[in-house]
Amino acid sequence: MEQDRTPYLDSLIAYADRDPGRFHVPGHKGGPGADPALREAVGERLLALDIPAGIEGIDVGPDPAEVPFQLAQRLAADAWGARRSWFLVNGGSGGNHAICLALAHAGERVVVQRNVHSSTIDGLVLSGLRPRFVAPELDPELGIAHCLTPESLDAALAAEPEAIAAMVVSPTYFGAVADIAALVEVAHARGVPLIADEAWGSHMHFSSALPTAALECGADVVLSSIHKIVGSVTQSAILHLGDGGDRVDERVLDRAVTLIETTSPNAILTASLDTARRQAAVHGEELLAETVASLTELRARIGAIGGLDVLDDRIVGRAGVHAYDPLRLVVDVRGMGATGHRIARLMRESDDINLELFSENVVVAVFGIGERAERTGERLVAALERASRRIGEEGKEPLPPFAEPPPWGPTERSPREAFLSPQEVVAFDAAEGRIATESLAAYPPGVPNVLPGERLTRPTLDYIADSVAHGGMVRGASDRTLSTVRVVVE
Repeated sequence: MEQDRTPYLDSLIAYADRDPGRFHVPGHKGGPGADPALREAVGERLLALDIPAGIEGIDVGPDPAEVPFQLAQRLAADAWGARRSWFLVNGGSGGNHAICLALAHAGERVVVQRNVHSSTIDGLVLSGLRPRFVAPELDPELGIAHCLTPESLDAALAAEPEAIAAMVVSPTYFGAVADIAALVEVAHARGVPLIADEAWGSHMHFSSALPTAALECGADVVLSSIHKIVGSVTQSAILHLGDGGDRVDERVLDRAVTLIETTSPNAILTASLDTARRQAAVHGEELLAETVASLTELRARIGAIGGLDVLDDRIVGRAGVHAYDPLRLVVDVRGMGATGHRIARLMRESDDINLELFSENVVVAVFGIGERAERTGERLVAALERASRRIGEEGKEPLPPFAEPPPWGPTERSPREAFLSPQEVVAFDAAEGRIATESLAAYPPGVPNVLPGERLTRPTLDYIADSVAHGGMVRGASDRTLSTVRVVVE
C-alpha cells in the first residue's frame, strides 16, 4: 500500500545508521556534542536523526522530484486529496504568511473573516493586503464565535468588487464547522478563490463520521495544522493547494512558501509529518471511530455532573454552525455558578489539568487521533467533579450577562501601514480616537475588537476593559496588563 510508506523518515534512519562523517551542522554532531542533560532528556536516537537540509539521499539527488522529501510531500497531497502539498516547520502561522504573500501578487483587496488566527493578521502586515473584514456569527447563549455564513460572505464580496480572495476559518476553536461547500460556491461565483484555515480540522478527511473536509468541498487553498489533532510534533503543519482549478497560481504559492520557510528546517518535525500522514491515511478511519465513540460516553458522564452541559451536534443549525467536530470537548459551565476562568484555575491547582482554552462560559478540552477518551478522560471528569465541590464550598458567583461586542472602529490604514508607522505608547484609557498598531481580542468571544490600522472608539475600549474586569483575557496586546496600548503617531 503506497500510503503505508514513510520515505522521509526512512532516509533519516538510513543516514544515521551509516554513521557517516558529520562535517556539517548542527554542532552537536548527532549527539556527542550535546549537553548531557539534553541527551538524557531526548535520547541519543533523536539527536542522531537531527540532520540538516541539503543531504544527498534525503532532500538532494540526481532527480530532485524523486528524493525522499519530495516523495513524502506527494504522499501527503494524495492522502488529503490536494494537487500539491508543502510541509511547514514554522507551523500553520508560516502557512498563513505564505498564503497572504501569494495572494498579494493578484491584487490588494481581500475579504477576511474577522476571527482569523493572529498569524493571518501578521500575513496582512507582511503582504500589504488591504482587508475587508466580515463578522462571524456570535452565539447569543454561549458568547462564543462560530463560523461565517454564505450570506455574510456574499454581501462582503459584493461590497468589495476588487477582492482577489476570500479567507475563512473552519472549524473554530469550539468545534463549529462552516458550510464550506456553500462558501466555495459563493466565492467562485464572484470569481475569487476560497482560502480555508482548517488548522483545527486536518483529521476530518480521514473519517466518514466527521464533517466533510474543506478540500473535498472545493476550497482552493487549505491550511492543515497537523500537530493539533493528527499528532505530528508541535510546530509542524501542511499547506495544501486544491485540485479544483487555477484560481491560485501554484508557482507563486511555492515561491511564497520558500520565502517564509527557514533554510535550516528541522528534520524531526518533517519526519513527524511523514509519519502522522501515514497513520491518518492507513489507520485514521479506525482510530477516529474509537475516539469519537469514547467521546460520546465521556460527554454523557460530564453532562451528568450538576450544572454542566457539553456541546455536541445539537448546536448544528445555529447561525454559523453547519456541522460539528466532536474532537473538541466544550463544556458549558454556566450552571455551575462560576466562570470558566475560575473553573480552569481550580482544575489546574487541584488536579494539574491543563485545558486548551477557557472563557467566561465554557472550558475546552482537545482530544487527538486514536485517543481513548474513556481512559484519558477519567482525570478530566474527576477534576470537574472536584471543581464543582470546591465551588459549592467556597461559594458561587453571579455571572455577568453576555454583551455583544460593539462595531469595530473605522479602518484608517492597512495593517502593514499601521505596523510600520511611527508609534508611541499611550495609556489605555486615553487611547480613544487613536489608530491602533496592534491587535486586541477580548476572550470571550475571541473575535478581534481592534486590528492594526483601526481607530479606537470609546465603546470598544470600554468593552475590552469590562471583559478584563470580569475575568476575561485580551490576546494580542504588547502590554499584558492592558494599562497601555501602542498607537500611530499622527
